Amino acid sequence: YQRRVHGAYGQTGSGKTYTMEGPVRPSPETMGIIPRAVHQIFTESSRLKLQGWDFNITATFVEIYLEDIRDLLGDPSSYEKKVGVGSNGATTFESSAPKHEVKHTDGITTVTNVNTVSVTDPLVACDLLKTAARNRQTSATKMNERSSRSHSVFTIYITGKNSETNQTSTGVLNLVDLAGSERLGSSGATGDRLKETQNINKSLSCLSDVIFALGSKRDDKKKAGHVPFRNSKLTYLLQNCLGGDCKTLMFVNLSPDSAHLSESMCSLRFAAKVNACEIGTAKRKVS
Repeated sequence: YQRRVHGAYGQTGSGKTYTMEGPVRPSPETMGIIPRAVHQIFTESSRLKLQGWDFNITATFVEIYLEDIRDLLGDPSSYEKKVGVGSNGATTFESSAPKHEVKHTDGITTVTNVNTVSVTDPLVACDLLKTAARNRQTSATKMNERSSRSHSVFTIYITGKNSETNQTSTGVLNLVDLAGSERLGSSGATGDRLKETQNINKSLSCLSDVIFALGSKRDDKKKAGHVPFRNSKLTYLLQNCLGGDCKTLMFVNLSPDSAHLSESMCSLRFAAKVNACEIGTAKRKVS
């Protein structure tokens, strides 16, 4: 398939990051979705090599924190805002990190100024996961002592060429670990944590709006409804993977604690909305 997205959704502390990445020292049984996907890609590429196919695989890893995109494979210290003085004498808070912008060109989505790494075997992907885990924004809240405060998107780009038939094929796989939803009253968030929680909940609401709009557009083909992709960085980044001939798979993570029943019900309602949304038929693209 040309474009796919797999993502985990649920309240903070429900196991989304574990689902996507697995434990620090995984076994074949405990590997997360990301390492499993990478192993599957290399297994299939080895099989197709016997039929004349040769594949080039690269990857990027970004997070969306407070509606800003950060490169998880870059220098984390460059995103630290330092105090300065502007030309008008006012105090400024600026970072030395390059600006990252989402670009959509001919159905291909890229993010400017991020590190793109050649993935030559599954071990390279494991190293990328470790680097990203060190650099990702996490903090303690009342609901989770190590809560992810950002959405992370691991993107794999695959290009293939068949030396016998001259056919070419391209594919993009987005593996998304969404930050956990939190009720402000339950999280006890204040200051920076409060701002983070508000941004997380807003972007998750935007994702829900996009899925609802896609479903409505599909139900009423005569009505070309507006899909609000631009309302958040997350949905704008995933725009080309959330419709048309793409394939989308969402996992919903639930906490087994009865004290989190209301959050679990919210997650299940979101899952029902996603499950009811038919965005089209995914097709294999070979030229």
